[in-house]
Amino acid sequence: MLLQQFVNGLSLGAVYAVFAIGFSLVFGVMNVLNLSQGAVFMWGAYVGLEVVRNLALPLPLAILAAGIAAGLLGVLSELLVFRPLQRRGANRWMGMVGSLALARILIGLAQEIFGTQVVRYPDNALAGAAIDLFGARLQLLQVVAIGVAFTMVVALAALLRFSNLGRAIRTVAFSESVARLVGIPVDRVRLATFFVSGALAGGAGVLWSLLFQSVSPFMGDSILLKGLTVMILGGLGNIVGALVGGLLLGLVEVASIVAVGSGYRDAIGFGLVLLILVTRPTGLFATRETKRA
Repeated sequence: MLLQQFVNGLSLGAVYAVFAIGFSLVFGVMNVLNLSQGAVFMWGAYVGLEVVRNLALPLPLAILAAGIAAGLLGVLSELLVFRPLQRRGANRWMGMVGSLALARILIGLAQEIFGTQVVRYPDNALAGAAIDLFGARLQLLQVVAIGVAFTMVVALAALLRFSNLGRAIRTVAFSESVARLVGIPVDRVRLATFFVSGALAGGAGVLWSLLFQSVSPFMGDSILLKGLTVMILGGLGNIVGALVGGLLLGLVEVASIVAVGSGYRDAIGFGLVLLILVTRPTGLFATRETKRA
């Protein structure tokens, strides 16, 4: 029972982590919150659903297609919201308002195209398959979700650490002025950052929909709140902190369901966040702003 609940929490936390890492990536580079990320997450889930249901393509291709489509929506948020506001010298908080407006537009479009009813992914071989391990019966879908989520995180870490694009992203995150002085195309790096962030949200959307068998135009609202929570918990703009925070929140939520019931899940999860922030205001890991100071 303990092992089974641990896997439940790990699979939930892995999805939280993937979504929050994309959130943190944009914040770490541009120091702004992209509140359209929840809507991008939702559109990734719908694209994956259409690929599986209408094109009859396998799940890996559905995740890839969802990531590409959601990445393009992330680019759209940069081109329509954040770049025009930056060029006009607007306060960075105006970007939050603009991205929230974009999110409402994307949700409205999803309602018109897909309807407002909750739908589910078609049954597949993963849905009913299970693994017996030390007396626990673990769903194969959960194991796959954990594996895919960690693969995404490792791929992002490798991209940021070893590629030229990753080095450019880290330079822009340090200082756009310095990046321009050394010849880095800042505008293209920003677009690439939004694409990667959106792709992570889209992939997380497919994983979430598979785990909970639920896709709706409003599914991004709850994950947006959880993503903000995880990002604050781990430390604003900190990729490692988002990973640890996502896994921790998922494990705490599942443990609270087992201990006191599902009605207290969010209360206990957010209570933990409040406790950590009271004792450690910068989150579990130091933030970029703390390092600068």
